[in-house]
Amino acid sequence: MWHLHPLCMKCMGILLGVACILLLLTAGCSQPGPQTPAALPVQTNPGATPPADTGQTTPTVIPASSPAVVVTAVQPRGVTDPDFLVDISVPEKIQTGTTLLGDNHNLDHPRIIEVNRLGEIVWEYPLSDDLKQFTNPGWDVELLPNGNILTVLPRKGVYEINRDKQIVWKYSDPKVSHDADRLPNGNTLVVYGAYDTKDDAQVKEVSPQGTVVWSWYAKNSFDKPPFATISDEGWTHTNAVSRLTSGNTLISTRNFNMIVEVDQQGNVVRRIGEGLLVAQHDPLVLPNGNILVANHIQPNEIIELDPSGNVTWRYPILGRGSWPVRDANRLENGNTLITASDRIIEVTPDRQIVWQFRLAQGPFTEKTASASRGFYKAERISR
Repeated sequence: MWHLHPLCMKCMGILLGVACILLLLTAGCSQPGPQTPAALPVQTNPGATPPADTGQTTPTVIPASSPAVVVTAVQPRGVTDPDFLVDISVPEKIQTGTTLLGDNHNLDHPRIIEVNRLGEIVWEYPLSDDLKQFTNPGWDVELLPNGNILTVLPRKGVYEINRDKQIVWKYSDPKVSHDADRLPNGNTLVVYGAYDTKDDAQVKEVSPQGTVVWSWYAKNSFDKPPFATISDEGWTHTNAVSRLTSGNTLISTRNFNMIVEVDQQGNVVRRIGEGLLVAQHDPLVLPNGNILVANHIQPNEIIELDPSGNVTWRYPILGRGSWPVRDANRLENGNTLITASDRIIEVTPDRQIVWQFRLAQGPFTEKTASASRGFYKAERISR
């Protein structure tokens, strides 16, 4: 049997004590306590194929304890078209969403398009060969609550198209133009002003089955001086209609230079803009009761009228090459979307242009081309 010297035993005791101290120190360093969070490492797989660029941003997960959370709207990406250009964009002041319009600048390729704020086409519906010729006068396009598109093909009819590009409803009638509105009861208000006569109904309300359930004839109120002898692309050249919450109907009689409100019996109960409006287009009643309308004085302008007929806001379009200006919509953020023949602009209440989508070729050089091939109406689709 081996016997250790007392001195060796003492040395071993010292070494054992040091080892225990080191063990305790190491364990203490691993105890939980306040820590500064580190950035999570990015997981990579060298052998994997990078994901395809879908054109959409990936949302960042923000901790719930973050004092401020900024939500950025995801913008759908689309296809660039060299015929279009966005040369003004102030993102923080633009109403979010896409813009829907009828595009007829290329007569061989008329189509309904939806563009994002970069001017990229995110959805389009090319007109079939048998419909290409029916885009004038007044190609109206608007989004329905069910997500479908309602469009007026002048002198042909009114069509409802779904996002799969299928025609799901139509009302065939050569005496339609300029404007159609889907009513809450499912009926559709339709305008006729393309070379209309005194014997024509300028406004019709049709059921889903295509039955005319209400109509308005201008001759019952205006077949008298100074209106009886007017003629300019038709007698009234009525170009817009909308049903008011009161049940009355607002109608734009372009050749009479006024907007009229008629009751359910067809009686004119109010004339709006006499002595002020010239060949007006697309009056829109705002939530405050005012009316936003395109006015074709020189220069063309967008004006807002209060119920007394006073101008409370106006925006002139100074460039003659952008005339005619035929549509304006007030957006949720207070800005106004204006459709001129060669461009669509969004302006703030203090008249700053914060977005401009235009034809890359510039303005049309002929007046007839501006009217027949230029943009007619547009609307912002909030997302």
